[in-house]
Amino acid sequence: MKVLCLWHATSGEIKYIEDAMPRGTEVVAPEGEYFSRFEGTYQQLKDHAVNADAFIGWTLPQGIPEIATKLKILSWLHSGVDDLGQNGVLSLAKQRGFKVTNIRGANAIAVAEQAMMFMLALAKKTLLKHEVGREMGAFFPLFGEEHRSAMLDGRTLGLIGVGSIGSQIAKRAKGFGMRVLGVRRNKERPAEFVDSVHGMDELHAVLGQSDYVVLAAPITGETNNFFGEAELKAMKPTAFLVNIARGNLIQEKPVYDALKSGSLRGYGADVWPVYEYGKTFPANFTPRLNIQKLPNVVCSNDQSHDADGQLERYIEWGTENLAEFAAGKPLTRQVNLDLGY
Repeated sequence: MKVLCLWHATSGEIKYIEDAMPRGTEVVAPEGEYFSRFEGTYQQLKDHAVNADAFIGWTLPQGIPEIATKLKILSWLHSGVDDLGQNGVLSLAKQRGFKVTNIRGANAIAVAEQAMMFMLALAKKTLLKHEVGREMGAFFPLFGEEHRSAMLDGRTLGLIGVGSIGSQIAKRAKGFGMRVLGVRRNKERPAEFVDSVHGMDELHAVLGQSDYVVLAAPITGETNNFFGEAELKAMKPTAFLVNIARGNLIQEKPVYDALKSGSLRGYGADVWPVYEYGKTFPANFTPRLNIQKLPNVVCSNDQSHDADGQLERYIEWGTENLAEFAAGKPLTRQVNLDLGY
């Protein structure tokens, strides 16, 4: 079996994969100079790709899947596979019959902590109070509405998406004394730390009860741009919105307008909408309305997963996928090619 690392893997990373696989497995990686070691170009990968049985990595250059006619499994080192859907890899997998796995859950705790950070930063007006504090300023009058913090204790969290990340958010929200309402595609599936689970047809009812709304759903054809004006109107004007999943879950303009008008109290985001050439024009990878610069917005830029131990866990879980496949075991994290996650 030949495994191709799609990034400039270190000798230690290659050995780790070799040691986890059956004896005789060949593990290779691109060589030469690189701008980012976590990327491989078509030219660097093509000679190995043509006879590789397995791919593992974070990026997949256009053209590489097409020439990999012996490919049996792709171990994708992300939780989301929407990029693979958009560039046709999932369709190719269905056509050729190769398996696709991901590492869903590997970053769940790190992302859940980031979601809680956003909720706290918004509720406690962290950025405002930091700037005033560093200038040794004071807020007056005491308990003025414009600088009074919100609370999490006793408040309701509407959690849209109760998968591996959503479940970890619910667990932490309970630690803050919150009531948690979950919304998911299959409301019959049990969810620990969630007080009640609802279907998407009950979304607006849940939004109307929530003091905080966190988007933790995968992006699919059904969820792309699903959160817009109607959903914002269903929310309390005192509520906060956090997007920890994918930028294109929201419609940017309605969220921007709600933040400007005060009908949405605040927004926290680790992700931003992606405007792609051929679907929108012009193409853009940053918010068109500069929503990130509004005073009631706190943000990071796809950094929720960038935490201690995450790189090692990604490679560990991705390697587990390959080892399960090589041993003929059921794939714990196999992607459903029809559902897209």
